[in-house]
This record gives sequence, C-alpha cells and structure tokens, in this order.
Amino acid sequence: MVVATQACSDWNALADQVLGGEEITREQALSILNSDDDELLSLLAATFRVRREHFGKQVQLYYLKNAKSGLCPEDCGYCSQAADSDAPIEKYAMLNEAKLLDGARQAAENNARTYCIVASGRGPSNREVTHVSNVVRKIKDEYGLHICCCLGLLSPEQATELKDAGVDRINHNLNTSRNFYDDICSTHSYDDRLDTLKTARDVGLELCAGLIVGMGEEYNDLIDVAFELKGLNVESIPVNFLNAIDGTRLEGKGDLAPQFCLKTLCMFRMVHPSTEIRVAGGREVNLRSMQAMSLYAANSLFVSDYLTTAGQTPQEDFRMVRDLGFEIVTGDAKVASLLNSSEQDMPASSCEKSGNCVSLPIADAP
Repeated sequence: MVVATQACSDWNALADQVLGGEEITREQALSILNSDDDELLSLLAATFRVRREHFGKQVQLYYLKNAKSGLCPEDCGYCSQAADSDAPIEKYAMLNEAKLLDGARQAAENNARTYCIVASGRGPSNREVTHVSNVVRKIKDEYGLHICCCLGLLSPEQATELKDAGVDRINHNLNTSRNFYDDICSTHSYDDRLDTLKTARDVGLELCAGLIVGMGEEYNDLIDVAFELKGLNVESIPVNFLNAIDGTRLEGKGDLAPQFCLKTLCMFRMVHPSTEIRVAGGREVNLRSMQAMSLYAANSLFVSDYLTTAGQTPQEDFRMVRDLGFEIVTGDAKVASLLNSSEQDMPASSCEKSGNCVSLPIADAP
C-alpha cells in the first residue's frame, strides 16, 4: 500500500541535510519510496554524494558459504530451507573442516574480504559452535579473512565462544518489521531475533542485520526496519530482494520493479549514511540490467552464489565494478594479485579497445 506524502523532490537538499549531520525523518524516508520514477537519476546522484563522503568509490566484496543446508524446523515463508518448503535443494549437515577451509580459499581467490559462514536451523548446537570456532581459527591463520557467522539464535555462551575464536561479526537479519513478522514466520518471533543481536553485541561482536524487500510488506514496514537497525547501531546492512523460489510459501511472488529496489537502497543510505550497505540476495533477479546503479547507494555486494540460488560469476561482478570506475577493497596483496590475474583473463570490452574505459584500481582495506 502506498501512503500519500508530500513530495521531496529536492534530493540535493536532503543530501545536504544528511551530510550536515541531521538525521532524516520517517516522512522524508517515505517520500523517497514514494518518489516518481522520473526523479530516480536525481535521487541516485544525491544519494551518491552521501555514499561517496563515507566510502568514496570503494566496494567491499562478501563471499557466502552455506555450511549446513536444509534440515530446518522453522517455517520462514521466503526460505527454500524451511520445514514447509518443497524446493528441490541440496540438504546436508554441517560441513567438515576441509570443505569450510576450501570455501575460505575460494573467498580469497574471489577477492572477498569477508567470508560468511551460514548454517540453516533455529540455532546451532554447542558441538556445531565448537566446530565452527575451530575452523575459524585456522581460516584466520591462513587467509586473514574477516569472518561473519550466521548460525541462527545464539545463547550468550555460544556468542562468547565464537568471539573468542576470532569471529568478527554475527549476521542475524530482522527480515521485516515487527508489524509484518507474523505474516512470514510463526516458529520464532521478531523479539527472538532482536535478542540474538543484543546478545552478540553484549559480547563485543559486530552486527550485520538487514531485511528482505518484496514479501508483501508496506512501505512503512521497510522504514520501520531502517530505523530499528539505526537504533541497534549495526555495522552492516544486507538489503535482499525477494527471489521467490518455487516450493516456498512465497512462490510466484515477484512484483518488485528495479526502480523501486534502487529507491529502497537510497532510503537506507539516507537513514544510514556511514553504515556499510550491501546489495545482497535477489539483485540479479530484481535489478537485472540496472544492477550497477545499486552501487551508487550501496558500498558492498556478495560475489558468486548465494545459499541455494546462483548468482552471476565473480568475473561479471569485477567487470561491473570496473565499468563504474569504482575500486574493490582487498585485505592483502595476495588477493589483489588474484584479482589482477582474473582481470587479465577477461576479454576486453569495446570501450577498453577504444581506450575510453576507467581501469579498476585496487585499494587496501583500512
């Protein structure tokens, strides 16, 4: 449902407000979502001013490893791994050490600075937490990657063990607003998710928490999530766009326009000017030919595949960043070398042949 509001067509004035340190209001956030498509380029240009102030033209890459697939007792309507899903996905218990280490190697080779270890289920067993912790120590020693774990609901003791092993960040998405949450899940609550985020913060872990856009929520639900995350002071926000997988409860739902996806990213950037915002799952399906424009608001993305769905190739992602004239942030010289090798193997585009393309610089992570 679209709620009428006064247009806020002077997007540069809004950017000036944010750059001046003044937070935007809910009404201004709503005006972004309600804006006319004809204003999109002006909105993106103003949003990019905010993004550039805090992140320049840098892009962080994340790499996902589905450490445990399916076998989940929860009933999240969007998820192919849910108990009530008929999606034909691979199902397996927690991967062994060798496979998780191999995923870390692939992350480094794909120039990802952060390796995300994700496991299905309501929450991990103590044995699974110990297994992940042991692997994380070896990943840190061998690759030096930033580690984010998404393991479900955590106890304080489990969060502490992960922190002590070297895990940097916990991902636990809110997914939608408190008001809409019962429409997508009945086996755990919105407050369960908030409690895990607070537990992770209490032991000193960084927080990664975001949402899924396009599940039938209203504009105000998206704004609720944006401001809830601001109150939590999260370090990273993945913005997913529903990829309605056959066999899930939301199968067949696909009413997102790429223009609205971009407006949503702009709204999140204006609410969170200095927070990492990642264009995440569903970008290929929903943004389609407009994917590159998302990086005028977001400053990071997942490279390669997602949990149970395929993404575009790392080479295509590198090309997209390069064609924008943006720079990939890498954590060490070895990874930068791998990226350069990958770039040399890619066929030249027509603009490169003419000498009119901007080359892809490599920046060391701060």
